[in-house]
Amino acid sequence: MSTNDPPAHLFTAVYEGDEDAVVRLLRSGVSPEAVDEDGQTALYLAAVSDQPGIVRLLLAAGAAPDRLSQGTDAPLCGAACGGHTAVVRALLAAGAGPDTVEAFGFTALTWALRRGHTAVAEALLAAGADPNRPGPTGEPPLVAAAHRGSPGCVRVLLAHGAGARTEALVEARRWLSLNVEAELRASLARTHGPGHPSVTHRYPDADGITVEVQLLDAEGHPFAADDQETGHAEIAALLEAAP
Repeated sequence: MSTNDPPAHLFTAVYEGDEDAVVRLLRSGVSPEAVDEDGQTALYLAAVSDQPGIVRLLLAAGAAPDRLSQGTDAPLCGAACGGHTAVVRALLAAGAGPDTVEAFGFTALTWALRRGHTAVAEALLAAGADPNRPGPTGEPPLVAAAHRGSPGCVRVLLAHGAGARTEALVEARRWLSLNVEAELRASLARTHGPGHPSVTHRYPDADGITVEVQLLDAEGHPFAADDQETGHAEIAALLEAAP
């Protein structure tokens, strides 16, 4: 885009998190529905960049909360995947559908559960997201949360009446016999090919430990990663105790 192109300035302002510049550009007539040269919407960029203030500005100026960026990516889904709870709440408050479906059948709740973002899942369920809507591969939400190893997500799903408890219990118990690090490494190898060096990180969180495996390139820089929580024993206990 040309440097004299006002929409280009809007995207620069979003990248920089400059709310004052966003206000000036919107007041000057730049459309809140502006897209960049790749078809990405300003609202989607603000959502995935965790810019709740800018998201609210764009929504107040008329940006459609459920408009798909590049025809495939929903702002609510992008925010949910990143764990950006304030952005998710802003989009829901502006009328975003809690069960909006983006490319390949993903919803925001699917992303939240796959990434273990409990606060996002709670916000979506409180706004009316279906706790039993299957994910893109057909798995019930409770099974997805059990697979992730996220006790927090399991708790909020149970609180909102999620079904498939027997299937989720089977999944949680299955992971008790698996090595999470080895499973993550094998999954990355299937996607990116075998033989890459890797490094493993373990991060404590409220529900235990999150394990992250990163694949390294020839210079030792991470180029792919995956992570998973390890709360499967607690999940099994929650499901066994559920009425």
